[in-house]
Amino acid sequence: MTLTLYNTLTRRKESFEPLEPGKVLMYYCGVTVYDYCHLGHARACVIWDVVRRYLRWRGYDVRYVQNFTDIDDKILNRARQEGSSMQEVAERFIQAYFEDMTRLNVMEADDYPRATHTIDGIQRLIHELEQKGYAYPADGDVYYAVRAFAEYGKLSGRKLEDMQVGASGRVDTDDPDAQRKRDPVDFALWKAAKPGEPAWSSTWGEGRPGWHIECSAMVRDRLGDTIDIHAGGNDLVFPHHENEIAQSEAVTGKPLARYWMHNGMVTVGGEKMSKSLGNFTTIRQLLDSGVEPMVLRLFILQAQYRKPIDFTDEAIASIHNGWETLKEGLLFGYKHGKPLGWTDTEDTSFGDPAAMRISENSDTVQRFQAAMDDDFNTSGGLAVLFELAKELQKEGNRLTHEGKAAIDPHTLRQEWQTLVVLAQVLGLEATLAAESPDEGTVSDSDIEGQIEQRRVAKAAKNFAEADRIRNELSAQGIILIDKPGGITTWRRE
Repeated sequence: MTLTLYNTLTRRKESFEPLEPGKVLMYYCGVTVYDYCHLGHARACVIWDVVRRYLRWRGYDVRYVQNFTDIDDKILNRARQEGSSMQEVAERFIQAYFEDMTRLNVMEADDYPRATHTIDGIQRLIHELEQKGYAYPADGDVYYAVRAFAEYGKLSGRKLEDMQVGASGRVDTDDPDAQRKRDPVDFALWKAAKPGEPAWSSTWGEGRPGWHIECSAMVRDRLGDTIDIHAGGNDLVFPHHENEIAQSEAVTGKPLARYWMHNGMVTVGGEKMSKSLGNFTTIRQLLDSGVEPMVLRLFILQAQYRKPIDFTDEAIASIHNGWETLKEGLLFGYKHGKPLGWTDTEDTSFGDPAAMRISENSDTVQRFQAAMDDDFNTSGGLAVLFELAKELQKEGNRLTHEGKAAIDPHTLRQEWQTLVVLAQVLGLEATLAAESPDEGTVSDSDIEGQIEQRRVAKAAKNFAEADRIRNELSAQGIILIDKPGGITTWRRE
């Protein structure tokens, strides 16, 4: 079977052929760290996590890079409101990002470049654009001359005369820089320093990078001139990704990416999510309210990734019922393996997908792969998983009420292992600890002590230890709730 994916650049599905056989270079435009991640971020991060997982399952060596935008007007505004610094705001919300993604079972990227760590590469790229006639300085700013790049608009399909400045909320439609630009469609590569804002030395004077140039430089710095997959939300197609192409390809003369992939947006009750409408929901607000992380992940994966999805209480309730079925199937081996005579139920590797062997030629695996090979059709892949889960659920009921199953233990073992392995490809996992936590295993004073240890670890920037403590408590049914001001409360699940 051939893996095909929809390429925004060509506006059609294409067979996937990486630059180097067996290897994939993938970049995801990550978050701007000025606030907690919301449902839109959850969707994007889960989708690209699944794309990466599936490529690995198909045998590719994937190098996955995701950036953090840690210098931006929104971050500076947040710092001014709080009386803190850009760095303090960025560090706090980068840590919050990792906490939220751990709960959603999103694998860590291979690299997390930051804009502020890539200043040399950014300045080098701007200098090259100047030398080639694609950029010009103006009173300490540097702008990209859009009309100098003949292919501008090839990703979004927009024509210069029809383009509207201000997409993605990144450019002020009043455009205070209009007088310094040679053309209204030009955009900033470097911004002159303003009083009280962070700035770096350059040949154009003190200043900081524009948003678009950051990703071009980070891709080049960490992955090279051309990558296989460039991913992001479809709100980034224009102007961000369009501008990335213009910047990078004007310098290198090579395609920035072979495949451009974009996920659809999340609406809430049919309306665009926004704070002004009062329907803005962060990941941690939702999970701390009692929604299981795997329910949210399943909600995201039940829809075609390029289409919009609508978040409602009714949708989550329906998905919760589906997760209960899937979870029961995933826990089948733990609950019924021993009565069925499986001899390894006490082994430490029991239930570990990495230790499981499934038949790649089985009808179930082939149908799962056929669905996922069709532009990562997760809803089709889930349909295969639910077939397995319902079969195991039925046999589990027979074992519980009749003392025997209708299917032989070896076949049940194969079905269970297939379900566990394929579910992990989608990042869906269940554990007995999450199924039935024992409140007696950890006392209130022990919980408070571990929360204090976590606070000390975070203060020392030992985020790995802080994550370990959170995950250990979570496995015992203790949910930590981080609040503004460094306060952490908790509840038993």
